[in-house]
Amino acid sequence: MRYFLELGYLGSPFYGWQRQPDRPTVQQSVEQALATLLQEPVEVVGAGRTDTGVHAAYYVAHADFARPVEDAEQLLYKLNRLLPVAIVAHRLTPVAETAHARFSAVEREYRYFVEPRKNPFTQAMRWQYTVPLDVGRMNEAARCLLETDDFTTFAKLNSNNTTNRCSVRRAAWERGTEGELRFTIRADRFLRNMVRAIVGTLVDVGRGRYTAEEFRAIVAARDLSLASTGAPAQGLFLSDVRYPPELFERGVARTRDFADTKTLFY
Repeated sequence: MRYFLELGYLGSPFYGWQRQPDRPTVQQSVEQALATLLQEPVEVVGAGRTDTGVHAAYYVAHADFARPVEDAEQLLYKLNRLLPVAIVAHRLTPVAETAHARFSAVEREYRYFVEPRKNPFTQAMRWQYTVPLDVGRMNEAARCLLETDDFTTFAKLNSNNTTNRCSVRRAAWERGTEGELRFTIRADRFLRNMVRAIVGTLVDVGRGRYTAEEFRAIVAARDLSLASTGAPAQGLFLSDVRYPPELFERGVARTRDFADTKTLFY
C-alpha cells in the first residue's frame, strides 16, 4: 500500500536528500528508520533532490508498505523517536497506487532568506549579507523570470537535464520588519542549483553590479558563465510541494511570519 509522508528537515547535517554511499542523507535516514519500525526493506521516493545544506520546511515522499498501517499516529510517534533530530515526520496519508511524490507534483516553491547583519543564532538558516540591497531593483529584475521558460543560464552543467524549460509563476522579494529579505519563487519544476544561481545574480542586481535590463539580458543569453556565483545553501528552503487536489492535499500548516527569526521552518 502506498503512503505519502510529509516531512521537514534542517539540511545542515546532511549531504542532501538523495542516498549516497558513506555519507549521511535525509533519504537514507528516513529509509533506515522505517525499515526498523516495519521490519521490512523500505524505499522512500522524494518529491525532488535538495543539495547539501539546503533545508526543507515542507517535503513530501512516498513509500510502499507490505501491510496497511493500522495506527498512523503511533507509527509517526515511533518514527520521530528514531529519526535524527534534524528531521521531523508530520503526517502519513494513504494515497492511490499511481500517486508519485515527484512525478505527480504540479508545483514547487522555494524561499531564500537573507539577513543584513551578523547573527550567530541564524547563521545556519540565513545568508548573512551586510551590503545594502535595493529591493525595488531586485523585484524589477525578478519579474522577467515570469516572462521566459528557458533557464539555461541558471542550469548547472552536467546535470543530465532532458530540458532546461520551467514555468515560473511567482518570483518576488519581500522585506521583513527587521530588514530581513525573503525571496519566494514558485514553478512547475526547478533545475539543479537554479534557485541559488538566480538569487546570487539578483543580489548582484540589488548591490548595483547589474541593472534590471542587464539581468534580463543575462537570462536571455542562456549562458551559465554570465550568472553570478550561487547563493550559499543555508539560506534556501523548499517551502511547498503541490499536487492535484483529487490526489493529495497538504496537511501541514505554514508558520505565520517569515521575519520571526526564532522560527525554524517557514
